[in-house]
Amino acid sequence: MLTLPRRRIIKRRSDFQRVYRSGRSFANRYFVLYVFPSDGVRGRVGFAAGKKLGCAVTRNRVKRLLRETYRLNQDRVREDAALLLVGRKPIVDVKCPVVERAFLQLGQQAGIFKGSKKDLRAFHGPRHAAPRKASSGKSTARQKRS
Repeated sequence: MLTLPRRRIIKRRSDFQRVYRSGRSFANRYFVLYVFPSDGVRGRVGFAAGKKLGCAVTRNRVKRLLRETYRLNQDRVREDAALLLVGRKPIVDVKCPVVERAFLQLGQQAGIFKGSKKDLRAFHGPRHAAPRKASSGKSTARQKRS
């Protein structure tokens, strides 16, 4: 029986944010998978469910589904990847086999499984455009008239 050791689960906010901000995202109907090159620690994984999914009971069920899906397939996942799985609204109404199938398809697309030729180091770096400069407080329409 496979277990998911606690030391491999991402818990700190700073670790979540690093994977979220700098990782590459892949999405399907049920969840979003963020992939980030692991920093020497054997593949770490985090699970999240936002408040838009429903009450605490629902969010906890979603996180349990994601954890179980990962636990069953952790031996397939490359050890040089840090993952973050974030549940989406449709996951609330499905059972574990559906989520597992979706994870396998998305993992294949992301190249997180052993034997994949994708280079995870290529995923490193910002995925958002550069932040905008703060405006001077004047509206752009007034500036154009001058």
